[in-house]
Amino acid sequence: MGKMLSRVTLPGTLSQVRHVSPVRPREATAPVTRVYAQAERDFGMLAPPLLLHSPAPETLAASWTILRESLLAGGLVSRPVREAVATAVSAGNACPYCVDVHRATMDGLVPGRHAAEIADGRVEAVTDPVIRQVAAWARASGTSAAAARHEAPLPEEQTRELAGVAVTFQYLNRMVNIFLGDSPLPPEVPDRARGGFMRVFGLVMRPAARRAAEPGDSLDLLPDAPLPGELSWADGTPHLAGAFARAAAAFEGAGRRSVPAPVREMVTAELAAWNGEPAGLGRAWVTGPVSGLPPAQRPAGRLALLTAMASYQVDQAVIDEFRSGTPGDRALVELTSWASMAAARRIASWLVTAPLARTAEGGDGGPSLT
Repeated sequence: MGKMLSRVTLPGTLSQVRHVSPVRPREATAPVTRVYAQAERDFGMLAPPLLLHSPAPETLAASWTILRESLLAGGLVSRPVREAVATAVSAGNACPYCVDVHRATMDGLVPGRHAAEIADGRVEAVTDPVIRQVAAWARASGTSAAAARHEAPLPEEQTRELAGVAVTFQYLNRMVNIFLGDSPLPPEVPDRARGGFMRVFGLVMRPAARRAAEPGDSLDLLPDAPLPGELSWADGTPHLAGAFARAAAAFEGAGRRSVPAPVREMVTAELAAWNGEPAGLGRAWVTGPVSGLPPAQRPAGRLALLTAMASYQVDQAVIDEFRSGTPGDRALVELTSWASMAAARRIASWLVTAPLARTAEGGDGGPSLT
């Protein structure tokens, strides 16, 4: 089913990716072919958020590994609840493409208006108490102050699974905002027909979404690596710990290849003082941090900092400025991937630690959904 659906949808999905040219399946070599095969089998299709990574094989494997092991792999939390996390995080990050996809997938799995309420920012209107609590926690993940006000929605072992989804989409939303448009549907689809098309999409995706993937199958795509401290919440769930450890190392390797060391140092310093709040309406806030870089590195610094802290502000001019000195697709994907994961790791540092501590002190953390 996955290969058939991929063949039918491939021309449209390839055309959705902007700024880079995705690797076509017939032109792919290992390790891209291995990722594509797993994605067709487990996700049901070659989705554009994966295809956009394909010019950089290591980041493609890293993005697939964290997506698969957090959202698709079997575990203690049901797929609809994980989709609620994906939808809520994407709504909080103003990533309409991801909101549409995961709202439709959730709609295909569970009846009612849960997904619509989450997508529209009305989490308090969700009638299911577990989904409501989980979605509120996920929506609050983007800022340290909001995250501190929301206790862990489920017991610790289950919250680890939710955290994996939340951190994955903090990463993916940034990449999607840069490389994809506002909707998975072609622009020629009339507004009045879009709801119907997305409902059909949810139904098409339902068979694959109902099948839990075998945990850990993607880990051999990347070499083993130590788990960074801010991702230590994953320790205790082997397939999550393995996925995030390997992916973090792959993204760091991408940064060393394609992001000048002064740019990495500048972005890391800015993120260390960042609490997740929007940086500003315009891009003037970038000028100060970037001005300390050598002139030749400022385009990379501007793109990396915007990607990490305000990916919705990245436009064609920012991309063109970077490409004028670093023209390759691989470098563009690697720089933005490194910056996106750096931001996701910063968010992970406040997303889980305090809520899990309160859960350990105060009881079981709420209702349990298996």
